[in-house]
Amino acid sequence: MIVLIAPENDIPNEIEILHQLFQEGLEYYHFRKPNKNYQEHCNYLNKIDKKYHNKIVVHYYHELINDFNLKGIHFQEQKRIDHIDTPSEYFKNLSLFGKTISSSFHDPEVLKGCYFEFDYHLLSPVFSSISKEGYEGRGFDVNNIDKTIIGMGGINTDTIKQTLELGFNGVGVLGGVWNAKNSLESFKSIKEKFYSLI
Repeated sequence: MIVLIAPENDIPNEIEILHQLFQEGLEYYHFRKPNKNYQEHCNYLNKIDKKYHNKIVVHYYHELINDFNLKGIHFQEQKRIDHIDTPSEYFKNLSLFGKTISSSFHDPEVLKGCYFEFDYHLLSPVFSSISKEGYEGRGFDVNNIDKTIIGMGGINTDTIKQTLELGFNGVGVLGGVWNAKNSLESFKSIKEKFYSLI
């Protein structure tokens, strides 16, 4: 699977590009906008054609899942630490039937030891980040962990093969698409390369 993370700050023509990416087969779009408030999250979602809402996973304001037909919710690392010890309490007001629940990790051992059954896990940084300066890759090998793990950090067409060899089930992309001259063409190349290798 290929997960695309939203650019932290809005970029020109972002919604238009996003529609093109969905048309090109994007299945998992992680809507991560830490600087947007609840209303701004709603405004953003309302700009996206409703037929694509079921491909969107929210990082903030999980209650959006009750008002929009979204794919699922995602726990940033700190939010997981704060809430997942008492998940029934956290989830009781959320409409999660048939939705995905995922989380971010930065240490394979913590991921391996996590008792909560997430649908998939984002682990980073596998390689040095394209979008974050000084975020050095750690080349995690997860072949011995029996969970669905998506490798993130420095993912582009050149690093996909190695990511899969390290035992990851998919790739998470941010800078590899949004920092490219042509985001759509970059996504198409990543998708083509990924599916040629699995």
